[in-house]
Amino acid sequence: MKNMTVGSPFRLILFFTIPLIIGNILQQMYSFIDTLIVGRVLGVNALAAVGSTGSLMFLLIGIVMGLTNGFAIIAGHYYGAGDMSKVRQSVATSLILSLIFSVFLTLGAVCLSRPLLEWMQTPPEILSDASVFLTIICAGTSAFLLLNLLSNLSRAFGNSRTPLYFLLLSTVLNVVLELTFLLGFGWGIAGAALATILAIFLTALIYLIYFLRCDTLFRFQKQDWLSPPSFWLSHLRTGVSMAFQSSTVAIGSIILQTSLNQFGTTAIAAYSAAQKIDAIANMPMMSFGMTMAAYTAQNFGAKKLDRIADGVRACIRISVSFALIIGLINMTCGPWLIGLFVGNEEQDVIELAQIYLNRTGIAYFVLALLFIYRYTLQGLGKNAIPTLSGFIELAVRIFSAVVIASYFGYSGLCLSSPLSWTLACIPLAIAYYLTMRNFISRTEK
Repeated sequence: MKNMTVGSPFRLILFFTIPLIIGNILQQMYSFIDTLIVGRVLGVNALAAVGSTGSLMFLLIGIVMGLTNGFAIIAGHYYGAGDMSKVRQSVATSLILSLIFSVFLTLGAVCLSRPLLEWMQTPPEILSDASVFLTIICAGTSAFLLLNLLSNLSRAFGNSRTPLYFLLLSTVLNVVLELTFLLGFGWGIAGAALATILAIFLTALIYLIYFLRCDTLFRFQKQDWLSPPSFWLSHLRTGVSMAFQSSTVAIGSIILQTSLNQFGTTAIAAYSAAQKIDAIANMPMMSFGMTMAAYTAQNFGAKKLDRIADGVRACIRISVSFALIIGLINMTCGPWLIGLFVGNEEQDVIELAQIYLNRTGIAYFVLALLFIYRYTLQGLGKNAIPTLSGFIELAVRIFSAVVIASYFGYSGLCLSSPLSWTLACIPLAIAYYLTMRNFISRTEK
């Protein structure tokens, strides 16, 4: 465990985030590997089928990540304050709430997967494969939830390395199982989904056993499971708020996917492949944001507000530098990267995918700022403006799908992310600086 309330903010943030970046990229590798292997082994139609489920998977995983991040922030506050009894209570409460949510999320996701794909006007030639893939993925929601909860709790306590090791294990399992199921057994789309879920389930189970045996914060006493209602409500308020923020962005992506489906299989395949590259490219910026949630939560619990401001300034310098480099790589190396998915002979797919990478790559520095301000506010327990920011992203994505795409077609759809990042970042930046000024002025009185 790492105490983030002492030491150089720049060094703490940088070295805490490096394992987090690797871990988050490994987590994205599930989707990347599914897309890569399916595209090369099963063809463009199969690639489009998997890609057409991306926005719905983003919604489900976004809810899971929001919930577990929210629970972990509460635990991080108590950890920063040095109250280990409350930390154990928080962990126990988080486990119970996660179990309850996993039941409802799994049932809802499995029942709604095909109706939602139909509502999104998924092309008939890929609908059946898309439905099979999404239904199997949704059935494994509890494994996603448990793995994310354990990883986020580790980070809240200043440990970003252990989640990396388990994500590495999960990624290796996924590759081995997917190649076995697709090439060895010939199970097609269903095999790709089964490999992903089985890899996550096995990793989450091993992770839980590790925590129960090796981590003193998981050595519960009877009273740790009997928290007062106010304790449960604080976890629900933060977790549900962050899940809601994630879901608003994902709903916008679903509406965009619905509009995209009208442009045909080639556009779907191009957008899907580009999104996988974009998702991995986003990971450094998101990882620095997640670091700021843990860093802010601990220092807020320890009442060290000046360190929070110092950390934000340091994080901006590092994350924006990463964003500029990654954007340049995507804009210059995009054709080669897209060729990994579909082969160099699919020039129509490559050209359409490159339009997406150019539009998003030039705006990555804005995304870096958005993540820093959003996660810092969440670490401070301020969820109203991040929620408003999520609504702004949703509104812009809907506008892009309904209005901009009607005038500029596929190219207009590719503008949705840069526009939504820019407009959503403005209230977050204003709220952060106003919040910090108010906190610091109160402590000086």
